[in-house]
This record gives sequence, C-alpha cells and structure tokens, in this order.
Amino acid sequence: MKLNERSLAFYATCDAPVDNAGFLYKKGGRHTAYHRRWFVLRGNMLFYFEDPASREPVGVIILEGCTVELVEAAEEFAFAVRFAGARARTYVLAAESQAAMERWVKALSRASFDYLRLVVRELEQQLAAMQPGGGPRPPPRPRALPAKENGCAVWSTELPAAPTGAAARARPGPEPPPLPPRRRASVPNGPLDAASFTQLHEWYGQEVRALRSQWLRNRAQP
Repeated sequence: MKLNERSLAFYATCDAPVDNAGFLYKKGGRHTAYHRRWFVLRGNMLFYFEDPASREPVGVIILEGCTVELVEAAEEFAFAVRFAGARARTYVLAAESQAAMERWVKALSRASFDYLRLVVRELEQQLAAMQPGGGPRPPPRPRALPAKENGCAVWSTELPAAPTGAAARARPGPEPPPLPPRRRASVPNGPLDAASFTQLHEWYGQEVRALRSQWLRNRAQP
C-alpha cells in the first residue's frame, strides 16, 4: 500500500475524536528493549509518537488482516498484533495496567473493516428475523421513475405502442380529431424563387385574409 506521509501526519494529529489513545510500551523490531510511545487509534490505523505533543508520528500500523492476542513477555500486560504471512512482522505491545490492556485489545480487535463487515452482516440477519414471518424483507416496489445510468436519468426516446383490439375499443373518451393537412400558399404567377419580397408579402397576405374570412363565416353560423 502506498501512503502519503503528509496526509497521514495530518490525519494522525487532526482534531477529530480518536477511537483510543494512551501510552504503550512497544518492543523494538531488532532489539528486545521496550520503548514507551504515545499511541493513537483512528479507524483502522494505529499511530505511535514519541510523546503526546509530537506533531508527526514515528510510525503507523494498518490493522487489516491481523489478530490481537495476549502473549507472555518480559513486560507485564503484554499483547501482540500478528499478521498472516511467513515474513509478516508481529508487534508486541504492553500496557501500564490490566484495564488499559483490556481496553486496547478490545479497541484493536474491532478496528478492521473485516470486523465491521461481520457486524453489518449480523445486523442484517437480525433485521430479517424481525420481519413478519421471519423471512427476508421483500424488495421494494419500483417507482415510476426513469432509469438512471451513472447517476443521470435516461429517458427513452421510443414512442409507446398504440393499443390495438379490445384495448383500443376500451379506451375511454372520444378519439382526438385528425390533424388538418398542411396548407401551402398558392402562387399565382410563377415559382417563389422568381418573386420579390413585396410580391410574396401580397400573395401570403391574400391567403391569410381568405382563411380569416372563412373562419369568421364558420363562426357566425349557428
């Protein structure tokens, strides 16, 4: 895993609440001596500092794929963070009291995403058991909304099929009237390309006046 040191340092010392913090004795990787370090647990990351006032961590332990267990060591209240693999390192830590050790072991055991997945799965099973009949919850009915693709609504461009047979006869309400044919202005003298704007204006004006007169006559009839 590639981590950005500046981002890690900011995350380790930010003002957000921590999951656990306190002094632990950490056994060196090459030497058997223990060093007192200030540890801060944030999510699945265990940071350790020289002291509580340090602004940059000395190191970080990613708590994924590991187990936390009690061990026998030179220091009292010792426990270990073990990772799977032949070459994986085991971190041996020691608390200052029995209560602190139990608190740290519990917090570290619950820090990984694997543990959170197990918790979510257990809660889902409990929720399913609480449903009527004890079975799984039925899927919700789909809403009459357009489908989404990459977060955007996708509207179908296809027209709905016209009803046929009994469905068409059972359709309530009168049938809509057909659209009138498109009218074209009559040109008395030659094609439009050869006419001037004044002639076109006069020809279309005659067409409009004739249509208006016909509309007024139809309106006046009872």
